[in-house]
Amino acid sequence: MNAAITVTARYLPEGVLSNQDLERMLDTNDEWIRSRTGISERRILRDPKKATSYMCGEVASQLLQKRGLAVEDLELIIVATMTPDMLFPSTACLVQDIIGAKNAWAFDINAACSGFLYALNTASQFIKAGTHKNVMVIGADKMSSIIDYTDRSTAILFGDGAGGIILEAAESEDCGVLDARMYSDGRSGKDHLLMKGGGSLNPATHDTVDQHLHYIYQDGRMVFKSAVTSMADVAAEIMERNGLTSDDVSWLVPHQANQRIISATAERMGIDESKVISNVGRYGNTTAGTIPICLSELDDGGHLRHGSNLVLVSFGAGYTWGGVYVKWQ
Repeated sequence: MNAAITVTARYLPEGVLSNQDLERMLDTNDEWIRSRTGISERRILRDPKKATSYMCGEVASQLLQKRGLAVEDLELIIVATMTPDMLFPSTACLVQDIIGAKNAWAFDINAACSGFLYALNTASQFIKAGTHKNVMVIGADKMSSIIDYTDRSTAILFGDGAGGIILEAAESEDCGVLDARMYSDGRSGKDHLLMKGGGSLNPATHDTVDQHLHYIYQDGRMVFKSAVTSMADVAAEIMERNGLTSDDVSWLVPHQANQRIISATAERMGIDESKVISNVGRYGNTTAGTIPICLSELDDGGHLRHGSNLVLVSFGAGYTWGGVYVKWQ
């Protein structure tokens, strides 16, 4: 049996960090940021006592309420994040506690910006195998916690946010998660997008803090080239494997890295921009949160109908990338 997305939800913090705010912090300006990224503002979780699990908890509560699912019936929680509250326990276990899902088991997946698609593909296997009736999948990141706001190359790009879904057995065999292709390339990607500090190689010391090793580092040009190529290639592969033309695709749901990458990916696929969701201008790059936030906005806006063909594509640190074909139930 196939795994279908039966409900969506999202959470964006109230705090807004605009381009005008960044102008006062950095040597940059609104026109420069917009022309290179398409971003006007991003959301920031300003309360220092609230972390990624808080946003996930807000999404999880919405999902249960909207679906009418008793928390006791929830079987599995998977959280995709690169900014866990702490290295352990997992953020998923913290979410389990927040919502009181005593009968669910839980774990995290870290595939950076591709995390949600990795988690979605993983979760669908439990449904297809018949071992689980429902799985909650959440993608969330508090990127503001690892951003150096003196670094113009990264400070302008990222925001905080979370989105999620519940997967259940599809009502028909030709709906749900119909195909997925996942890739990794550590040889090419390990040096271009990373956070050097905080792990077992560079545990926190005064020296690592002084060197700013606990902030994200990105070689923007290298990542841009790889992201456009990889996202477009995997989208084309998904379409070819499933006999889809650009006319057949109802929505391209790309990772919201920046508008130039989104537009370049759509152009290489031959997808008209009217069928490409983009909210990067309002939220920035929320990493693992971007695709589920997009799905939630499409769903709430009434844009997803029975039989809608969705191609979800992502690219992130690792490098990691992937594509998923979903036919809406």
